[in-house]
Amino acid sequence: MQPTPELLAATALLDYHAPSIRQLIERRGWRNLEPDERIGAVYDYVRNEIDFGYNADDDLPASRVLADGYGQCNTKATLLMALLRAVEIPCRFHAATIDRRLQKGIVPSVVYPLAPAEILHAWVEVQIDDEWRRLEGVILDDEYLDGLRCRLGRPTGELLGYAVGTNDVERPAIDWGGDHTEIQMTGVTRDLGTHDDPDTYYRNAGTNLRGIKAFLYQRLIRHVMNRTVTSIRSSSADTRT
Repeated sequence: MQPTPELLAATALLDYHAPSIRQLIERRGWRNLEPDERIGAVYDYVRNEIDFGYNADDDLPASRVLADGYGQCNTKATLLMALLRAVEIPCRFHAATIDRRLQKGIVPSVVYPLAPAEILHAWVEVQIDDEWRRLEGVILDDEYLDGLRCRLGRPTGELLGYAVGTNDVERPAIDWGGDHTEIQMTGVTRDLGTHDDPDTYYRNAGTNLRGIKAFLYQRLIRHVMNRTVTSIRSSSADTRT
């Protein structure tokens, strides 16, 4: 089955014609790889070279996420989609919500009760041999996960919190091997369906926060959350000193 043009199109958010994105792709030589290797190389770049962290908003263009150098589920999804489409990998946007308990341990305790019960969540799906593969595992980098395991005393089994929602925190399905990847799926509460691009979804559904809550998040709360993430990420280094 040939992919529809919409699954390869650039948009305002999937701005893969931006110079910074074009230059990155040229430097990495991703277009010279076979399709499966292209997916793996782009996926690993976004997962491990774009740190997990909280941007100013969900609906940022891919070039802005790249410039930030960090992202969360929604913003990493935008960057991943843009890079995949730029190297001619058809992909789509899948929207959902997650339980706010997934963010416990990162959201400051004084504002946690004010967080919405459900938080907008998204992942990218790639089309391979007429089937779709979920790339939800792109969100958390290895260094953060290693630090979190050290912080929590090397846990095993289920974990819902610290931006993780998995049945196997010791060995989550986060590495690309041709099948689904995931790291927050056990926290998903509602499936909001697939969309050709994030622009259409955010235009219709909006983003997670508005008004005074958005202002406080952008100016204060996300910075506290990012300091917590940095502290967790450094925990693995602390154990080696």
